[in-house]
Amino acid sequence: MVYLVGAGPGDPGLITVKGLEVLRKAQVVVYDQLASPELLQEAPGDAEIIYVGKKAGAHALPQEGINQLLVDKARAGLMVVRLKGGDPFVFGRGGEEALALKSAGFPFEIVPGVSAAVAVPAYAGIPVTHRGLSALVTFITGHEDPTKEASGIAWDVLAQTQGTLVFLMGVKNLADNCRRLVEGGRDPATPAAVIEKGTSLEQRTVVGVLADIAARAKEAAIKPPAILVVGEVAGLRDSLQWWENRPLWGKTAVVTRTREQASALSALLTAAGARCLEVPTIEIAPPDDFSPLDQALGHLARYQWLVFTSANGVAAFRERLFSRGQDVRALGGVKIAAIGPATAEALKAWGLTPDVVPAQFKAEVLLEALSPHVSPGDKVLLARAQIARDVLPQGLVRLGVEVDVAPIYQARRVTEIPPEAAAAFQAGRVDLLTFTSSATVHNFVSLVGKERFQALAEDAVVAAIGPITGATLKEYGISPQIQPQDFTIPALVNAIVGYFQKG
Repeated sequence: MVYLVGAGPGDPGLITVKGLEVLRKAQVVVYDQLASPELLQEAPGDAEIIYVGKKAGAHALPQEGINQLLVDKARAGLMVVRLKGGDPFVFGRGGEEALALKSAGFPFEIVPGVSAAVAVPAYAGIPVTHRGLSALVTFITGHEDPTKEASGIAWDVLAQTQGTLVFLMGVKNLADNCRRLVEGGRDPATPAAVIEKGTSLEQRTVVGVLADIAARAKEAAIKPPAILVVGEVAGLRDSLQWWENRPLWGKTAVVTRTREQASALSALLTAAGARCLEVPTIEIAPPDDFSPLDQALGHLARYQWLVFTSANGVAAFRERLFSRGQDVRALGGVKIAAIGPATAEALKAWGLTPDVVPAQFKAEVLLEALSPHVSPGDKVLLARAQIARDVLPQGLVRLGVEVDVAPIYQARRVTEIPPEAAAAFQAGRVDLLTFTSSATVHNFVSLVGKERFQALAEDAVVAAIGPITGATLKEYGISPQIQPQDFTIPALVNAIVGYFQKG
């Protein structure tokens, strides 16, 4: 089966539920330039990923080659997803690909996508129809087949159309298209807008009128992909723009969490308008020795308390417990303590509600919160990282508690900077550096070097999740401008947004 899937115009969140469903089952993904690269992460890890992008003057594979590729992969008995920007049947040549499959005798399905023709104007604050302004919208290719002897567009008729005109893929011919409309009788004073990389975090919008929009776009160095909107509705942008109004719009943020955890912070920052560069400084791996944990798991009934100091610990503990053929029933009457809200949420996702969760995400505060609930002689299992501060176990021992420390994972340093982040560092295009633990600080320094780190921090705002992380930053001569009172990811993002809004 071959699925021709519309990926939407750029924002990965605009793919349809069905499109995402088939993408997650694909054995082969054939994608083009306009499909969001982030969507490729949704494909199975063993899927074959093939780029066939086309842009002006540079085709990775001609259309006939793409058609044949789809036929060949179908003939091999594979489930193929052809991931196309926008909608497959709106200037997407999906019809040609479907006909090639039909001719070769292979089944296909069309999964419609959100077309750039309506989504891009919407993200620029321009409705393509609006009562009293436009009851008609026309989609036009801004770049006709260059092999045609004459234009297939009736420019005189189009110019007389009083509704909204949306030209796709028309940067190269922008001036000529506008001139033809004016020559055909369209009012030169008609509002117009050009939107580059619409629905993405790099979206740019230039507004003007039909007579000058081409010159304005040229002055702004607008590049493909871009859409031209002509019509009275373009005048609504001043009142309705929203995508580019978000508090972190235009900011580039560096996220230094682990690969497993970065997505949560990145998602919140992206929702506020930031462009996130994920630079994992830590990767989560099994501990060097599972025997202390396995021994404890074999005798869970002997413990009065089970203490978790991170969401990573919860995930690793659960995985090890299940791998031994045990389940949640093994915890029996053991009480559970979590160091903070994120760890508590990880437990709740497992169906467990912790008995103790301190207000602050610190070992000292967790120790204080546990103290009234433990008695001399109690046995506590502390499930934590292989290398961690000894504040908690030492404090419990002073209370007369017997503590078994079971390493359940280790955090290892990452040794390479992703290429996109490295280029941004080199160009000095970083507005925000975020750190969620002391380890992320130390490991970031090991990645980029102390001098480069200090140089980046001079030009960027530095955010630390709490005082311990902030103190670690000061060891390198850097004082964070942002440090929330609550040591959680949502609180950190709220503090970042508040800082930039005040600035």
